[in-house]
Amino acid sequence: MDQNSPLSTIQRAFEILDYLWELDGAGPTELAEQMDLPNSTVYDYLRTLSETKYVTRENGEYFLSTYFLTIGGEMKKRNRLFQVAKPEMKRVAAATDELIGLTIENGGVGVVFHQEEGQQALSVGTYPGAAHPLHTISTGKVILAYLPEERVDEIISTRGLEQRTQYTITDPDRLKAELEEIRKTGYAVDWNEQVVGLGMMAVPILIDERVIGSFGIAAPTERLQNESRRETLLQELRELENTVTVNYQYGN
Repeated sequence: MDQNSPLSTIQRAFEILDYLWELDGAGPTELAEQMDLPNSTVYDYLRTLSETKYVTRENGEYFLSTYFLTIGGEMKKRNRLFQVAKPEMKRVAAATDELIGLTIENGGVGVVFHQEEGQQALSVGTYPGAAHPLHTISTGKVILAYLPEERVDEIISTRGLEQRTQYTITDPDRLKAELEEIRKTGYAVDWNEQVVGLGMMAVPILIDERVIGSFGIAAPTERLQNESRRETLLQELRELENTVTVNYQYGN
């Protein structure tokens, strides 16, 4: 953190919030050790934060409050993409019996914004707000494919290409070659790149040639590798994307 910044106190307050999230709560002494700061300094920050709606104190320890959940829920509710996508995603989940996800890019990572589960949906432990490296899964790769090249380079440079499984693409040239192929076909597929046993296919959500997110269908790899099943799911995804983009632009 830049100590010369006139807003350094605000930066530090957010650092403390980050640590409270990572540690799932902490007391002043533990937090001071983590941040290499005097106990008194950390205590003053924690006492001030606990007087807001964002931090609570229980038995001498401090935790993030559920107000973050309230904010997240309201942000999602106000989002136009979510509003128009939710009913269509629910329809596709019922028609395919699979897990349908809406992903957006934020800060160079893919964030699950919403998902709907069909009757045989794969349980992969994802939830709205879960984040993952864009290059490790089709919903992220299809977003990368339609971002400006300089933005892709920036993400690779700052985030790197983390290896999640032995199938994850970690070579920049190989990744860029796949992104070019995605642009040609209009969709992305991955097998076991994020989680072994998980397959996913995805299409971009394009508004005025700008990618604002992606829709993906997750299924066991073997089920998704069945060509007939894959074609059926791809058609559902493309119809989903088309309906949502039209409603997004022209709906009430």
